[in-house]
Amino acid sequence: MFGINGKNDQGEADAIVESEKLYQRGLATIKDLIAPSAMKVGVSYVQIGEIYARTLFVIAYPRFLHTNWFSPIINLDSPLDVAMFVHPVDTTEILKTLRKSATQVQSQINIEFEAGKIRDPILETALNDIEELRDKLQQGIEKFFRFGLYITFYGRSIDEIDKKGKDLESMLEAQLVYVKPSVMKAEQGFASTLPIANDELDAGNNLNTSPLSTTFPFVSSDLSSNKGILYGINRQNSSLVLFDRFEM
Repeated sequence: MFGINGKNDQGEADAIVESEKLYQRGLATIKDLIAPSAMKVGVSYVQIGEIYARTLFVIAYPRFLHTNWFSPIINLDSPLDVAMFVHPVDTTEILKTLRKSATQVQSQINIEFEAGKIRDPILETALNDIEELRDKLQQGIEKFFRFGLYITFYGRSIDEIDKKGKDLESMLEAQLVYVKPSVMKAEQGFASTLPIANDELDAGNNLNTSPLSTTFPFVSSDLSSNKGILYGINRQNSSLVLFDRFEM
């Protein structure tokens, strides 16, 4: 009798646990509340509910980047998600690569000189840039990074995101910054611009410290304090609001 009662009690306990699990599955969670009704992945776009999203990534930069070049994109009156991924690169490996590149360019210059050709400014400029970067890396003035810049924009229709994409490309190409849509990787591009710090697209470019610093989107000549915490942007003159509450 004791053994039978023990089995019955265990069976009732298992039934209660199973009922509790079924009850918990039926409850609405935060994920259920914020999740879209449906998601469709196309060739170059992602549809989340009734909203379409497309991601652009930078494939090439000009020789020089001026400060605040990215500000027009940040200040667009349109919903955008921008992700910047900065991956440090080992300086030793980069120095080896630059040494090899310098040797190749110098050899090409010597070959053309021996052939009696006139000087090629493109080759000479490339050699000077490589040597200058080698010096700065060796002295520790500059560091080398693999930098990924992704822009996700949204619209109510495919035609709308097509138009926004062309506008963004025109604005960037006017500064000799060239972009491409994440074709066949629309989902990875969208996920890369989510606030989870996961570079699923992995489409970076090699940049050293100086040009990388120009992508910082805030430029201001009116700082409220020399140190403190960045609280936001002054709506009157677009300057930064820096404040150290512990120095009051």
